Amino acid sequence: MTSYVSLDKNQIKALSQRSNIRGAWLTFHVWAVIVLAGSLFVIWPNPLTFLIAIVIIGARQHGMAILMHDAAHSILFKDKKLNDFVGKWFLAAPYGGDLFAYRKYHLIHHRHTQTDKDPDLPLSAKFPVTKQSLIRKFLRDITGVTFLRLRIATYKLSKGKEVSLKGTEAFEKTSALPFFTSNAVLFAGLALSGLWWAYPLLWLLPLWTVFFAVLRLRNIAEHAMTERSDNPLTHARTTHAGWFARTVFAPYWVNYHVEHHAYMYVPCYNLPKLHSLFRNNGYVENMEYKENYRSVLKSVLVPA
Repeated sequence: MTSYVSLDKNQIKALSQRSNIRGAWLTFHVWAVIVLAGSLFVIWPNPLTFLIAIVIIGARQHGMAILMHDAAHSILFKDKKLNDFVGKWFLAAPYGGDLFAYRKYHLIHHRHTQTDKDPDLPLSAKFPVTKQSLIRKFLRDITGVTFLRLRIATYKLSKGKEVSLKGTEAFEKTSALPFFTSNAVLFAGLALSGLWWAYPLLWLLPLWTVFFAVLRLRNIAEHAMTERSDNPLTHARTTHAGWFARTVFAPYWVNYHVEHHAYMYVPCYNLPKLHSLFRNNGYVENMEYKENYRSVLKSVLVPA
């Protein structure tokens, strides 16, 4: 796949180095942001701080999924056992993901990106859509309908039944025990602090709503309306992300998706440097690239 991109091997080797310290810092960071966002509402309870908390917590729950994605590639930590332990218990389990089931699913996506064998193809093949259809999709996310449909679909999948909701396999679990265990610990900690109500209001609510809206935007940005070929420059998309987008839509450098598909063993924290190599070697001009997420959404709409 990287035959379409030829960069200095020594530079790529250097960028592919894992770090236990960086992995630990990012894991701490994602949880710290969630705690701080929740504390904002607890200390100053009002409609504005509630809205801010819900948006940021849901966005960072998605951030946990992004870091789990790196763990699925075994690149979040240098130590393999630490990588899998943290990826399973501190990143995947709390939001309902499964590191090992996702790893199997996701590596198939990398092997067959934008082909008929790509398990993620149904997520991008539906585009372009009308503006009304796109709005309905995000409304289903933000009202919790997508969450309910996914829960029903994953239950049917666990029983060996066929499901019509595409992308369900990404949430398939080898066991539900890690989710219930991690959430029981989370609830117990909040209850002992006298904040039992924060679990449904500041954890489950954003997880059932904002999380899925941000995840949909990420899926659209990464592959919707990209080329169906084996060229990582054109079958994936990189989107420039300013400070607001990095806070809400694209934390932990997830916006550098072309770079990730070209060199999937480069940890997320080195993707900006990899992007600079792409730019310095003239690849950005020939790859699927958008200046912002608004441009991405416009590009997946049926022309008026």
